[in-house]
Amino acid sequence: MRRPVVHPYESVGLDRAPDLRRDAGRLVALAADPASRWLGLRELAIPVVACRDGLGLALGPRPAEAGEPEVFLGLAGGIPVFAVPVNATPPGVRHLPLREVAVRLTATELGLCACARALLHWHATHRHCGRCGTLTRVEEGGHLRRCPACGLEIHPRTDPAVIVLVHDGGDRCLLGRAPHFPPGLYSTLAGFVEPGESPEAAVAREVREEVGIAVDPPLYVSAQPWPFPRSLMLGFLARARDRTLVVDRGELVDARWFTRAELADPRHRPVRLPRRDSIARYLIECWLAGAVPVAGSGSESRASR
Repeated sequence: MRRPVVHPYESVGLDRAPDLRRDAGRLVALAADPASRWLGLRELAIPVVACRDGLGLALGPRPAEAGEPEVFLGLAGGIPVFAVPVNATPPGVRHLPLREVAVRLTATELGLCACARALLHWHATHRHCGRCGTLTRVEEGGHLRRCPACGLEIHPRTDPAVIVLVHDGGDRCLLGRAPHFPPGLYSTLAGFVEPGESPEAAVAREVREEVGIAVDPPLYVSAQPWPFPRSLMLGFLARARDRTLVVDRGELVDARWFTRAELADPRHRPVRLPRRDSIARYLIECWLAGAVPVAGSGSESRASR
């Protein structure tokens, strides 16, 4: 059986300690404990410091510039960790975008940052009750907002999305280029799951809408938390039933088939591939290696070369 894949931005070594979230008195004590560590994000940028290996995460005492809310992330190595928005950058610290520092942080540090970024973004965009408009209160260590007027409970939102590498069952895969992509970048197809829709149905719909082809039932590969701002990317491989493309120019500026030979050598690729911190790149690399999951088995088969 294949070992589960741990993608970048997934929580590693973090005990979310849900029992502590509901103990308001204990959380107050932990927040005041000098041994607790704090992560101060400025406009969702990550605090880092120079270290021997290049950059390290700036986890330290509660920042003097701390704002609201204070979010309890959990226990990392038994140590309580909080996240908080800040309005200033302390001396010796730099605030950088999460994706810029992703390859320089440990898996545990990156997971903490992803969790903090997603939660603080959620708080910034859900301050008022969606039912009556009243300013809501923060509870359960930042994992719940409650309306004091009508009692509505608002939990952190994670938007399910599908991402799929379409292939022809042989030597070609399909990549597309969205209008907002950097120059030369082509990637897998993706889209959000709609209400009342299964992930598999979303895959079929997105592929049909964006490039006009039908696919066989897709095979689930793995999922990646994606904190930009707060999605869960459900990764699939799907075999196309035909290769004639009808590209929706409202969604993509281009889509085309590529062979393994074209994409295998980084020095001679005709296009840029997604960054290695993304599940899109992982799906492409799986296909390039000839490893195609077998539905329901947790194993891999070798695609024909």
